[in-house]
Amino acid sequence: MQIKLLHDLVEEMAGVNTGRIVDILFGKKDVNEFLIAKKMELTINQVRNILYRLSADGLVSFIRKKDKRKGWYIYYWTLKTEKCLVRLEQSLIRKIENLKGILNNREIKRYYICKPCEIEVNEEKALEHGFTCEECSEVYELVNNTRSIRDTKAKITRTEKELETIHGELEAVREKEQKKRSRANKKEAKEKDEKKALMKAVKAAARKKVADAKKKIVKKKKTPTKKVVKKKATLKKSVKKKVIKKSSGKKNVSLASKLKKKFLRKK
Repeated sequence: MQIKLLHDLVEEMAGVNTGRIVDILFGKKDVNEFLIAKKMELTINQVRNILYRLSADGLVSFIRKKDKRKGWYIYYWTLKTEKCLVRLEQSLIRKIENLKGILNNREIKRYYICKPCEIEVNEEKALEHGFTCEECSEVYELVNNTRSIRDTKAKITRTEKELETIHGELEAVREKEQKKRSRANKKEAKEKDEKKALMKAVKAAARKKVADAKKKIVKKKKTPTKKVVKKKATLKKSVKKKVIKKSSGKKNVSLASKLKKKFLRKK
């Protein structure tokens, strides 16, 4: 049902015999345009013209890839099912409104027909020409609207059933898309949480590294190395020797001075 209606929609928008493209694209993704042309038995330019018309209304989408061997771009096409169903829904609603308008006119107005010319006119136009056909001057006959009313009602019922089917399919497609978006959102949220946790762990590790480095620096300041201790001890001994030597030198000078004074006194 859906494919048949989509056939009609595509032909309404892109021209006669273009509906076959639905069979090729329906339920598939990124179909090569050359494959579409081959299956439709059309040239690549004819197929592109059809697809561009549908693309202008958002019924198909495409991606393009460069052929590494030949150097030109190839287009890959996808049928946008949800948008097609929405467009089809709108088309059926308009059709039902038109049929209801026709039914209303048939129920309240009278129509006349020229049987030789098979031309039907409303009462106003028939009155304008004196109830004679302007083509052949034959007298108009009153049309029995019973059959037209019955046929129009049948068309309305059939179209309403089609619309109901499209509503159901559209709801199913939207539900599927909603689930898909929900899964994508959950995945994105999970990845975000994982990234956040990883960043937290990295920051914690960095803080620990900095704290450990600080502890090592403090420890080095408090407990000097053996080399430093040895150097300090050597320096201390050296200073002590110098002090002793200096002090002993002072004592000798003092003693010599005293002896000299004593000698001079004796003289």
